[in-house]
Amino acid sequence: MKQLRTILWNVFLMAAGSVICSVAVNSILIPKQFLAGGFAGLAILIHYGLPFMPVGLIYFVLNIPVYMFGYLFVGRRFFFYSIAGMLMFSAAILIPFPEITIEDRLLNALTAGILTGAGAGILLRSLGSAGGMDIMAVIILKKYSIRLGTTSLVFNVVLMLLAAFRLPLEMVLYTLIYIYVTAYFVNLVVSGFSQRKAVLVISEKWREILQEAFKKLDRGITIIHGEGGFSGQQKKILYTVIPFQKLPRFKTLVRGIDPDAFVVITETMEVMGHRIGNQPHW
Repeated sequence: MKQLRTILWNVFLMAAGSVICSVAVNSILIPKQFLAGGFAGLAILIHYGLPFMPVGLIYFVLNIPVYMFGYLFVGRRFFFYSIAGMLMFSAAILIPFPEITIEDRLLNALTAGILTGAGAGILLRSLGSAGGMDIMAVIILKKYSIRLGTTSLVFNVVLMLLAAFRLPLEMVLYTLIYIYVTAYFVNLVVSGFSQRKAVLVISEKWREILQEAFKKLDRGITIIHGEGGFSGQQKKILYTVIPFQKLPRFKTLVRGIDPDAFVVITETMEVMGHRIGNQPHW
């Protein structure tokens, strides 16, 4: 029963993400003669040259060689879920959604970017993807820890440089805005809402902070033994990783115990480990 719920939930995420992305493509990008990013953008570019070929069909054909690489480099579960996601996206993009009537081209680019980024992020929150650049981005993430949206952004900038020979420069520039917004929202939806912060605390009252954090925030904390570079005194440094939502409470707790505590808060790319981990599931 649990496995069935997992499958249904992931099918729902992939279907929802596919539909949202397809609305951006059919209601904004194609009517306004914009491009898109990744393989969808390449499919749209081919469609502009060969209007009789549906974008969904072109996208499906382009994905065939990518899935050959994906089978070798990503997990089989992600691979097979991605096949389902790619089929859903290819089908959804054939749906003739009505054009969204926004006159300003900049607002069109922003709206399409938000829709595509949210849709692609929802797809990647599932156990699969819509294929294409998503699979290539996951491979690069696993090998080099480069964020999904960052990989897509670099690939898409190259695509836009090539498109500049085919489309008016103005449309290419608007498409670059769309791609940047898409990359931002992909990162936000995939990892932003579960982002963890690494925190270092140096305080004479480290023991009280440690006990209160255990009691009130249920946080695991590591004690690092340090030494003052100038004074030579032995120091206790508290190190922990905290979900972004709990960070304000932790800072309030530290200030309440020791207003003079030295606190350093840094970003994390991925966190792997029991309970606190937010590493990708691919």
